[in-house]
Amino acid sequence: MANYKELERYGIIGNLETCALVADDGSIDWLCLPHIESPSVFASILDNQKGGRFAITPVGKYTSRQNYIRDTNVLSTFFDTEAGSAELTDFMPVHRGGDENHSERHAIYRRLRCNNGAAEFEVVFSPHFNYAREAGTLALAENGIDAAWPHNMWLFLQSQVPLSVDHHSASSRFSVKRGEQLWFVLQYGKKELQSNERCAEELKRTERFWSEWANKGTLNAALRDSRWRDLVVRSGLVLKLLAHEDGGAICAAPTTSLPESIGGGRNWDYRYNWIRDASFTVQALYHLGHHDEARKHLRWFVDICRRYPDPSKIQIMYGLHGQSDLSESELVHLDGYMGSRPVRIGNGAAKQRQLDIFGELLNAIYETERYGDEIPEGELEFITKIVDYVCEVWDTPDSGIWEVRGGPRHFVYSKLMCWVALDRGIKIVQRRQYRAPTEKWETVREQIKRAILEKGYNAEIGSFVQSFGSATLDATSLLIPLRGLLPPDDPRVSKTIDVTMKKLTTPSGLVYRYNGEDGLAGKEGAFLLCSFWLVNALSLSGRITDAEALFDKLTGYAGKTGLFSEEVDPNTGKQLGNFPQAFSHVGIINSVLYLSHSRGRLTTGPTPAGAMEQ
Repeated sequence: MANYKELERYGIIGNLETCALVADDGSIDWLCLPHIESPSVFASILDNQKGGRFAITPVGKYTSRQNYIRDTNVLSTFFDTEAGSAELTDFMPVHRGGDENHSERHAIYRRLRCNNGAAEFEVVFSPHFNYAREAGTLALAENGIDAAWPHNMWLFLQSQVPLSVDHHSASSRFSVKRGEQLWFVLQYGKKELQSNERCAEELKRTERFWSEWANKGTLNAALRDSRWRDLVVRSGLVLKLLAHEDGGAICAAPTTSLPESIGGGRNWDYRYNWIRDASFTVQALYHLGHHDEARKHLRWFVDICRRYPDPSKIQIMYGLHGQSDLSESELVHLDGYMGSRPVRIGNGAAKQRQLDIFGELLNAIYETERYGDEIPEGELEFITKIVDYVCEVWDTPDSGIWEVRGGPRHFVYSKLMCWVALDRGIKIVQRRQYRAPTEKWETVREQIKRAILEKGYNAEIGSFVQSFGSATLDATSLLIPLRGLLPPDDPRVSKTIDVTMKKLTTPSGLVYRYNGEDGLAGKEGAFLLCSFWLVNALSLSGRITDAEALFDKLTGYAGKTGLFSEEVDPNTGKQLGNFPQAFSHVGIINSVLYLSHSRGRLTTGPTPAGAMEQ
């Protein structure tokens, strides 16, 4: 496990098409080009020997710290050495259609500036293409390095220090003195030398783009004086990075195979658009006040779903360019993060049957109406097909939200979201006075509710459970009042919260997803989104002090850059799983909404009812 870095030590930069992870030692350890789901160029986070990296690191002893330039995705890493201090600034210019001044579509700019004294650095440029499966060719070029591999992919690294090439790596040692700054520019598919002035202009332009985006949201303005304001803004900026600008897809995370436990095999590829995750993200963007983006991304996955006349053919996830074939394979040549094998690309869960996605989809569409969007007439027909289909299949087993691989069951959360599909469908068509079999829908909605209350609640345990007739606890039970099936003061809701806190929650407030078998080997950490669900359930139930205390504990697990992965190891407090994770940052935004409404701190932006519907 030597030379691997804890996830808290990474920041993320991106250009709305791909992302890079930059460690606090100045190393870019993960980058896929040209898109998030493309093969990697640097992947040392998954194998520190073979993966490849682009590092600008002090020579000798040093300390470092990272932070973002306020309200942007421009990352600064500060180094203090015995001889001096320096700052490394990393960013990717954001391509916007019609921007004639934009120099290239995919580029990483790295500025090293000495602030005091002098400091010696080493640069290592070692691209290992196609998940380190194919060797590239590096060659000296005017002002830098050309790097190419056989499949018409090439990079150009512009460097203001001379580099030497040794096999598949280029490197150099150099010194910088106070007031001196050096630029390194990595371009994909293009070779255009950049002057220092041009680089500085790109930095200002990128800072301005992110700052303007972050500060146009209505929620940001409403929380201007809140101690949670920066958490909300950072979470919004992360979600924006994970949303694909050209098409409209939203990935769950920009990485693959970062493990749910160190050395374990629960390592999955999250670089895809889950309907569920994207629905949550769309609603979070609406809550933040970024309505145009939310509409665009909602339209993308609604249009994907409308491809299929038969709703049973709708997949739970798609590639970021609409691909339905996400066949899963293992990269056996890579050691995995801290020795956690296997490393996977693709995701076999794409073919699972998960009935909750229909409720997530209709809940997201319902939210758009709450923000004043008009649902097109053709979409009302699509909604009717979805609700009719849910009426047919709600009482059949599926694989559930957690994508367990132990066989289908009657998962309570799937039933809950089938109820939501009917409930939101009824409200949408009634509001639009659209002809639909609402009497039948209302009857089925009541049948589902009755089934959940009779078969999904275990009176002996005093809690809703994971599946009908089971004794397994599941954190999704916390969503029953949040989705509106029962009021928060219902005794069964209160008992479920108490049992969750007693049996699924660690002393530090971290919540596990469930406590039963799932057909997979190995262990996992506590799930951050579930922990934020507990905050919301406590807040909605009037236990505000407990909710705020828990929220403050949870936010303490973030790294210095305010980023959250999927899970946390309860024993070490270290982050686990793919990073950063959209679900976790959606959780932060929604928890701030619940807490702010409960304390009466939020008087503009989303209404309390809207926040409760996520």
